[in-house]
Amino acid sequence: MLGFVARRFVTALVSVLLASVVVFSALLAVPGDPAAVILGINATPEARAVLSRKLGLDVPPVERYVRWLGGALRGDLGESINYQRPVSALIRDRLRVSVPLAVGAALLACLLAVPLGVFAALKRGTLWDPLLVAASQLGAAVPSFWLGLIFILYFAVQLKWLPAGGFTPFEQDPGAWARSLLLPVLALGLGQAAVMTRMTRAAMLEVLSQDFVRTARAKGVATRGVVLKHALRNAMVTIVTILGLSLTNVFIGSIVIEQVFALPGLGRLAITAIGTRDFPLLQGEVLVYASTIVALGFLVDVSYGLLDPRIRYG
Repeated sequence: MLGFVARRFVTALVSVLLASVVVFSALLAVPGDPAAVILGINATPEARAVLSRKLGLDVPPVERYVRWLGGALRGDLGESINYQRPVSALIRDRLRVSVPLAVGAALLACLLAVPLGVFAALKRGTLWDPLLVAASQLGAAVPSFWLGLIFILYFAVQLKWLPAGGFTPFEQDPGAWARSLLLPVLALGLGQAAVMTRMTRAAMLEVLSQDFVRTARAKGVATRGVVLKHALRNAMVTIVTILGLSLTNVFIGSIVIEQVFALPGLGRLAITAIGTRDFPLLQGEVLVYASTIVALGFLVDVSYGLLDPRIRYG
């Protein structure tokens, strides 16, 4: 198992390194003088020269990349041009919004999708199956931002039960913190739950049609035992894959949801960085997003080895 984890860890490190090269190269792809692009056409030559030195544009690209990567390994992603603050500090402040949003939406999707997917597979051929399939298709077709707007109109504007937007820190008021995240979590998690339900149903149907499941039923094993001990256990590799993809989709989808609910998370910070052409901040954010996605993939790979020992030797 240790050898399997080590191989996957090395693969993840290489993936992050390649992602850092792509992220850093984005600044090199800007046509003309990046400092002039950032500051605009009205910037003075002196201001462009100062920003060029600040961004390290006066040194060769390879040396600049090595410096930037070395700083990133120490947690130093440079300084934001717009905020005049360290990029790492800005990202750390926004993680307290984006992390609970993404984790809450992923947990909601998992808690809904796995039981519903298993139930739909067991009820195949009955009225429940097409109803659940139709509901999951509808949920997958509805964009999360549109669902968020509907929630705002109904729960915030009409019923006035929950806030329409904004964020309250947990340490300031835990109850207000939960209320400020409830609608975004629902809007983001329900769409992913719909997709996961369909894929979980398909995985369970495939396993339920296998010979070992029919053999277990022929031996008189109770339905609960067949489902939990045989079918669900063997379908977990596929379900974990679905969960990993959903976590990635939730993390990326939070960018739009944060705009809808005016949440001060990483998504809004990225949009601001794009609008103000804050390249150091944008590079740091994209690297964090890429590293998080690679880390999720690594955890999914390790889960494979724990769930199915045959994968360790593949």
